[in-house]
Amino acid sequence: MKKSLLALASGAFILGAAEFVMMGILPKTAAAMGVSIPFAGNFISAYALGVCVGTLMLVFGRKQPPKRLIVVFMVLALIGNTLSALSTGPAMLIAARFIAGLPHGAFFGTAVLIAKILAAPGREARDISITITGQTLANMLGVPAGTLLAEHLSWRLAFGTLALWAAMTIVLALAWIPFVHPVKDAGMAGQFRFLRKPGPWMILGAVFMGNTGIFCWWSYVSPWLSSVGGWSSPAIPWLMMLAGFAMVVGGLISGKITDNWRHAATAGLGQCISCIGLVLVFLIPGSRPSTLVLTFVISFGLFFISTPQQLLMTESGQGGGELLAGAAVQIAFNFGNAVGSFIGARMLEASSLNYHYPALGGVPFAVLAVLLLVVYSHRYEHDTDALSRMRHVEV
Repeated sequence: MKKSLLALASGAFILGAAEFVMMGILPKTAAAMGVSIPFAGNFISAYALGVCVGTLMLVFGRKQPPKRLIVVFMVLALIGNTLSALSTGPAMLIAARFIAGLPHGAFFGTAVLIAKILAAPGREARDISITITGQTLANMLGVPAGTLLAEHLSWRLAFGTLALWAAMTIVLALAWIPFVHPVKDAGMAGQFRFLRKPGPWMILGAVFMGNTGIFCWWSYVSPWLSSVGGWSSPAIPWLMMLAGFAMVVGGLISGKITDNWRHAATAGLGQCISCIGLVLVFLIPGSRPSTLVLTFVISFGLFFISTPQQLLMTESGQGGGELLAGAAVQIAFNFGNAVGSFIGARMLEASSLNYHYPALGGVPFAVLAVLLLVVYSHRYEHDTDALSRMRHVEV
């Protein structure tokens, strides 16, 4: 495996862990900060909003070599997670989480571009999926480890460890990522030219809707597992590891399919899997086996959709808007996270903390995401590499 992909995956790991670890340590953090679990959802939303704002760095950094941008983003991750570990109250933690989220979208937009440029022809999606695997591994290993630290020592150690990981990734990026020329300078306005077409808006709408739906439930997965599934607190980290494993498997399988099939159709398949899972979360009364299976299924679908959507947007921005187009996926993703967390909290309050109801609130959004991807595939994806190869077979 290329060392450059390992460095990029390491950066994806730190950002993925920083984003998702709060779901595993939410009850402990809420208790330490003296706030309710619905209010603690703001610690999730703050990171997501940081992602949206931070992407603007690419507007002004478009002339910089992508490698230099990666290093800058890791420095911001180091600062944000250090401040999170040192937070003395909820307001400071919200601000720290916002700072930690600033590099997220910009990093993934840049990392996907580097992976695509360095990939061999026909392997773009697979190399991108390896980069994104860092984020899924964060959910398999980083989030459970953070949850264990919060359970047995302190939730602050979770963020302190992430800060150290960011420092290590700076060294890896400097050593292993080769020089890549900046994207074509299309000017300030030219970077946004891809947004004149309806296709990218449909993909971004699907990302936003899909993540809003899933994060209505996922934001409160830890208390859901405890209250609905009857799992004890020490078991939660292992269940987070199961979820992370499902994300890794979903992402890698999706990368192989995406290289040989319609990108939006692949994403739609993954979104459909998660949508069905949300319906079942609401309908099934809840037990240890059912919560185990549903955690795996929804997590599998969540990152099954990531690679094809990321690749679609990067390709739509060709001609100077590649960085922003790739980062726009993360804006939509995290804006969906923030909205989903907010809606999930309102569903909890309205149902007197019935943890089935956040999933119900997410179902309409997930359905809309599936419809957008189906319509996009029908309108714009009339050919696939697989079909082309079939036509060239002599019989």
